[in-house]
Amino acid sequence: MGKLLYPTPHINSTPERIAKTVLMPGDPKRAQLVAKNFLDGAELFNDVRGVSGYTGRWKGERVSVMASGMGMPSIGIYSYELYNAFGVENIIRIGSAGSMREDVRLRDIVLGMGACTDSAYGEQFGLGGVFAPICDYGLLRTAADIAAEQGINAHIGNILSSDVYYDDDPEGNIRWRKMGVLAVEMEAAALYMNAARASKKALAICTVSNSLITGEELPAQERESSFGEMIELALDVAAKVKEA
Repeated sequence: MGKLLYPTPHINSTPERIAKTVLMPGDPKRAQLVAKNFLDGAELFNDVRGVSGYTGRWKGERVSVMASGMGMPSIGIYSYELYNAFGVENIIRIGSAGSMREDVRLRDIVLGMGACTDSAYGEQFGLGGVFAPICDYGLLRTAADIAAEQGINAHIGNILSSDVYYDDDPEGNIRWRKMGVLAVEMEAAALYMNAARASKKALAICTVSNSLITGEELPAQERESSFGEMIELALDVAAKVKEA
């Protein structure tokens, strides 16, 4: 893997404008929300295609936040460029997920220890088997410890990164649930694979926004307040990484 030159086709910035740890929500508006409501002195470093990226400070530590877009192809592009052109070391995905188990309820937080996938994203690596995408243990342990200290109900385990939102197979989720998968989202597996290939670190922290078991779903107006706990958890992890 050769070094990628900057600016890239999707990030018009320079390495010094981006922190070593980047939080990645899918939605550009959520990146703006984090910058406006959580970071001190946030400055815009990218707005190519409306994908906003900001760098500011949380508890005195320098942190960036940039949207990933929706799905594995999109986060695959942005995380690859951040890792390989801009010197980013840690990417923490902050997003929503659909619960696949009764005990994983609305507003709970899920830490993706591993990311199963129905995507062919990993085929590019030409492996003679199936690669198991996992997060960085140090980031996971830090997140789990902070969650426990703060009394946050965090579930730790396998999640599913799916290419399909409207699944034509009504039995598909049942089969993943039988294998102990906690929740489904659409980005983590590609992020974890890119981190592994670049010898960097990644973690997905997701808030449960809907349940595939009960059909419950958070109204749009409640998502912003419910996601605050996840955002602060991710920022605290980023601050701890800086201290290490």
